[in-house]
Amino acid sequence: MATLEDAVPAGDAAHDGLADPRRRDYLQIGAVAFAGVGVGVVALPLINQMSPSADVLALSTTELDISAIQPGQSIKATFRKQPLFVRNLTPKEIAEADATPVSDLRDPQTLEERTKEGKKNWLITLGVCTHLGCVPLGAGEGENKGPFGGYFCPCHGSAYDTAGRIRTGPAPTNLHVPDYAFTSDTVVTVG
Repeated sequence: MATLEDAVPAGDAAHDGLADPRRRDYLQIGAVAFAGVGVGVVALPLINQMSPSADVLALSTTELDISAIQPGQSIKATFRKQPLFVRNLTPKEIAEADATPVSDLRDPQTLEERTKEGKKNWLITLGVCTHLGCVPLGAGEGENKGPFGGYFCPCHGSAYDTAGRIRTGPAPTNLHVPDYAFTSDTVVTVG
């Protein structure tokens, strides 16, 4: 029986392509690899531009030294370009917050739910009214704390109690408590 090699004389171009397919495979593999590298070169800058910039990463957490805040005092700080209120509650303020029936609250939360275990006297909230985003008063020295001794929003009259819970006014929810952790007895990391 005659084979294809017998029918095609040696040295013929068609015969060389059939007998040695590796050259064609090498060219195909090389072209696919070259295209893959090209896609990678184009895609890498596009993916890198979606990563957060260094200034955004720097603002992702805030570390605060709370050792100078006396009971009954509060400070204003900044967290992700928003005001942050850190308040050292007095035993009287804690008792007032605990005495408020949760059923009387528009957004029912206890003080324990808004603070860390063993650190009930430290209330950390974002200083942004949940109505329209104004900054409530009450964290600074001599500011109006409203009828419940917490915070008072001067824009539309929302009043918050000592636990940052909405009591009266148009605000629908309590002041937001961000994620935070105590890294020591005097340092807290927010974010």
